Amino acid sequence: MKLAFFSTKPYDKRFFEAANQSTDHELTFYETKLTQATASLADGFDGVCVFVNDPLDEPTLETLSAQGCKLILLRCAGFNNVDLNAAERLGMTVCRVPVYSPFAVAEHTVALILTLNRKVHKAYNRVRDGNFAIDGLIGFDLHDKTIGIVGTGRIGQILAKICIGFGMHVLAHDLHPNPKLQDMGVTYVPFDELIKKSDIVSLLCPLTPKTHHLISTDVVEHMKRGVMLVNTSRGGLIDAKALIKGLKSGRIGSVALDVYEEEGDVFFEDLSDQVLQDDVLARLLSFPNVLITSHQAFFTKEAMEQIARTTLNNASGYFIGNIDDANRVRR
Repeated sequence: MKLAFFSTKPYDKRFFEAANQSTDHELTFYETKLTQATASLADGFDGVCVFVNDPLDEPTLETLSAQGCKLILLRCAGFNNVDLNAAERLGMTVCRVPVYSPFAVAEHTVALILTLNRKVHKAYNRVRDGNFAIDGLIGFDLHDKTIGIVGTGRIGQILAKICIGFGMHVLAHDLHPNPKLQDMGVTYVPFDELIKKSDIVSLLCPLTPKTHHLISTDVVEHMKRGVMLVNTSRGGLIDAKALIKGLKSGRIGSVALDVYEEEGDVFFEDLSDQVLQDDVLARLLSFPNVLITSHQAFFTKEAMEQIARTTLNNASGYFIGNIDDANRVRR
C-alpha cells in the first residue's frame, strides 16, 4: 500500500522504515501536519498515517476521500482528533495503536512526580552553576501519602502497582473498577472523594466530551490544599485557566504536565529562537512549581517499535480485509 505520513520527525522515519522491512509498504514522509490545506499531498495514496495533533476534521476527511484515500492510520492510542461521524459517512476506516508500552507512560508519570517533588531539575541546574546549597529543594516522602489515579486502564494499573511499591495509599476512579487492583489494596471511590483526599492526582483517562475540562475551577476548589496534579494523558482534561487560578491561590501546590490542551502548534517543535505566542502556556512556564515536558511520556525505544509494527500491521490487515478488531476505531 502507498501510505503518506504526516507530522513526522527523523525518529518516526527511522522506526517505520525498520518495521517496514517485514511488510514492504510504500512509505512517504512529510514533516507538515495533515490539514485540509495539506491534504493534497496525499493525492494518489491508499492511506495516511497521522499523530496526535493532526486535526482530521470533516473538511480534511472529505478532501482525502475525494482523492481516493480510505484508510486513516493513527500512530497513537487516542483518537479525539478524528471526526468519526464524518469518517463513517465517507466509508473511511480508522485504525489506532491501542497498546504500545503502558510501562513507558506510567514510568514517565513517576519520573515527573519524583522530579517535581524532590526538585531534581532545579538541583541539576544549581550544581551546574556551582551552587551546592539545598535550601528550597525540600520535598516530601511518598511513603504513606495518598495518590488518586483517574483511569485504571493498562497505564493506570501499572502506575498503581508502582505506587504500592512506594508504600503509598492508592485511590482510583474508573467506570470499570479492576478487581485485581482491589485485591492489591487499591480503593475505588467517586471522583469527588478522590480529589478531596489525594495528595497527588494523576490523570490517565481518555479525553471524551464527558472528561473535557475534568479539572475545572469548581474541582480545583475542592482539591486537597497543596495537591500535586500530574497529567500524562490528554491536555483537554484540564482547564488551563482554572489551573493557573489554583496555582496562584495555593490550592494546587505543584503541577507536572506532559500534555497541554493547545499544544498543537508548540509541542514536538524547536521554538527556542522564537517568542512563545501562547500566553497561557507562557504563564504556566513562569511558575516555579510547574514542570512541563513536551508530550514525551510514550517516547521509549520499545514503544516506538511497537507503534511502528502495529501501525503497519493495521495497513496490511486493511489490505487483506482482516483488521484486528481491537485496533479499529468505530463511532
